[in-house]
Amino acid sequence: MAASTAPQRFRLAPLARATASPLEEVQHQLAAGPPPGIAELDCADRPLTLKELQAIADQLATAGLTLQAVSAHEPLTLVPAAALGLVTALQEEPGPFAPLEPEEETGLSIHRGTLRSGDHLQVAGALLVLGDVNPGAGGDVRVWGRLRGVAHAGCRGDRSARIVALQLRPLQLRIAEAVARGPEDVPPAGFCEEALLLDGAIAIRPAEPSWPLSD
Repeated sequence: MAASTAPQRFRLAPLARATASPLEEVQHQLAAGPPPGIAELDCADRPLTLKELQAIADQLATAGLTLQAVSAHEPLTLVPAAALGLVTALQEEPGPFAPLEPEEETGLSIHRGTLRSGDHLQVAGALLVLGDVNPGAGGDVRVWGRLRGVAHAGCRGDRSARIVALQLRPLQLRIAEAVARGPEDVPPAGFCEEALLLDGAIAIRPAEPSWPLSD
């Protein structure tokens, strides 16, 4: 049987209408016999764990389908998806892979795409970057990707600002006037990381991908 060129989309029911587990829903859709190829999973507002996503990927693989991308309304689902090396997309409106729009009233600026070496991005409030970046911001910095460059949160003196990324591997981190080098070890699978000031020094710890950031 020839492999399908178009991605096969598997959609989970919204949490309010769910009557089965995510894996059971995917198994039910596989009963229709989709051809081998690439699969995309639309999780709606279902918060899936790393274990659940891996089980779904394994189930799809038994049918000759390779899970390549995951979209969701729930950010907690996208962190383990990124840990599995899948393409991720955060939905604001129903439907797969809907773009994220700016939220001017919250002071959140959104940049899509990778900022390459030598690029500089500075905003007055909080910053969300969908890609791998080298950013700077007056408020919080959130990177939906790997942070490899230099990030400065709270550059106007805000000591409560934080830097959050799927992987924090920067050359240098700055929060207000504090400066630190990034960690070298790999974070636990399924977790993003945050840098914040604790007792005047920059500390790095696992973080839940919620907005706004909370203590």
